[in-house]
Amino acid sequence: MVNSSAFLPRRAGVRLSVLAFLALLLTGCGINNIPTYDEQVKAAWSQVENQYQRRADLVPNLVETVKGFATQERETLTAVIEARSRATSIQVDESILNDPKRLQQFQQAQGELSSALSRLMAVSERYPDLKSNQNFLALQSQLEGTENRIAVARRDFIQAVERYNTEIRTFPGRLWHSFLYSDLELRSNFEATSPGAENPPQVEF
Repeated sequence: MVNSSAFLPRRAGVRLSVLAFLALLLTGCGINNIPTYDEQVKAAWSQVENQYQRRADLVPNLVETVKGFATQERETLTAVIEARSRATSIQVDESILNDPKRLQQFQQAQGELSSALSRLMAVSERYPDLKSNQNFLALQSQLEGTENRIAVARRDFIQAVERYNTEIRTFPGRLWHSFLYSDLELRSNFEATSPGAENPPQVEF
């Protein structure tokens, strides 16, 4: 008589092997792509927030420096201050990624600040003493660097959202989304609101 208990370890080993194979197969089929891409979108968004905040932090010192040399440019200075106020008044967190209207409002406010800063930098052309001021030159350099970082962060965010949304809309990601990740929604993305809006303002003299 054959002792069936001798086959138990063998059966357990076979089951473990099958489970390991299935896990490997599922991983290869992209079962983890959607949450992975979702985390990449969130990380890219954090960089967008960081760079816009960095720019907002530069504005008060920039305005004060320009004011010291060009007090008569009150309208332009006021426009920058008001645009910064609108841009920083919008609450931004991960929930904005699922709200196209809020994301559009955020983008519009940041675009208005970009436009106001461009006008401010153009005004400074009329003041040679301002253009040669060391504090202004340092702020100008920081602003230029920040605008470039904003452009890079926006590009990375756009690409991350496109990758995530494409995964949800196409096979096999669409299948995994239906069965496992239906709580994850399509993400909103940046759009150019006007010709050239995707380019950072020019601040070189």
